Amino acid sequence: MVPTKDMLTSDHLAELRRSALGTADPLGVAAELADAVREGRLAEPGDAGDALSLAAEIAETRARLDAALDYADRALAAYPSVDDARAGSARALRARILFRVGGRDDEALAELTALRPLLTEQPDAPAHVTAALGAAGRHAVAQEWLSEAVDTLLEARATAADAAEVGPPEAPGVLYFLLQQRHRVRRELNLPHDRHDDLADRLDTQLTRRAQEQQGEEPDLLFWPRAEFDRLLAEQAALAPIYGPDWDAHRARLERHLVGLAGAGQTGLHVLTATVDGLRGSAGRQDSDPGDPQTRRRYAAELATRPNAQVAWPPERNGACWCGSGLKYKKCCLPRSRG
Repeated sequence: MVPTKDMLTSDHLAELRRSALGTADPLGVAAELADAVREGRLAEPGDAGDALSLAAEIAETRARLDAALDYADRALAAYPSVDDARAGSARALRARILFRVGGRDDEALAELTALRPLLTEQPDAPAHVTAALGAAGRHAVAQEWLSEAVDTLLEARATAADAAEVGPPEAPGVLYFLLQQRHRVRRELNLPHDRHDDLADRLDTQLTRRAQEQQGEEPDLLFWPRAEFDRLLAEQAALAPIYGPDWDAHRARLERHLVGLAGAGQTGLHVLTATVDGLRGSAGRQDSDPGDPQTRRRYAAELATRPNAQVAWPPERNGACWCGSGLKYKKCCLPRSRG
């Protein structure tokens, strides 16, 4: 646990973001973060807004909404400019809290409407804005905004109607994240696949292949349950291009890869249920880096020898989905193979 009474560095804040909710007193951590800002105990004064935003997130998670809103207001005041990308994240967080407080929906929606232009400018904006709207059950509004933003970007590219021409850059850009968020929201709304959903799938596949080619690795069948997936990316953010930017993308990638293997005639297919602790343990036994491709291949090989780590694929259409969501396969991961 990071000693919040001491001077806090940017690395300390990153560690607190990963671990604060698992402590015995998360709200105490939030209060200490606010105290560190007030007392000037940040190694980088420019981290004040980030520290207060983290305090707001912790308080929101613990349903202390009044405290969360106070921290969010103070976070916004701490950023040097409303044009700061981090300020946009804090404003979306504030809107999400306002929706949850109740009776302040108009104020929350006005905050997000002001952020709407950022959807075509900042890679993080689609996720932040979508999360805030989703907290209020306004998935249809999110779908409308994201669709308009996608159309705006595609229209700005005269030849961008085909995935090969849009193709993901070396680092994913705004269009990629817009398409992925829109794809996720449309699944929430049970909307049929359209051409932009197809484009999202194709770009995601291209990006995965590119990352694997650059790292000299073949796709593996490691499946990270939701909590483990979140832990993995919190500790190994560089693995997002390999396993997906979010859990929905992770499941979709596995489903499409398995469909491809089945189409090539392979039988007896299964996914390998992975854990962060298991990956760490495998890396420790080999004295290697958990993020290294060879380490992950060895870990997959270990899991392939453990029947309790293997989940058979595909399940029956009306059977429980292999991902553990509790939904029927035909309503969960089966549709993810399209694209």
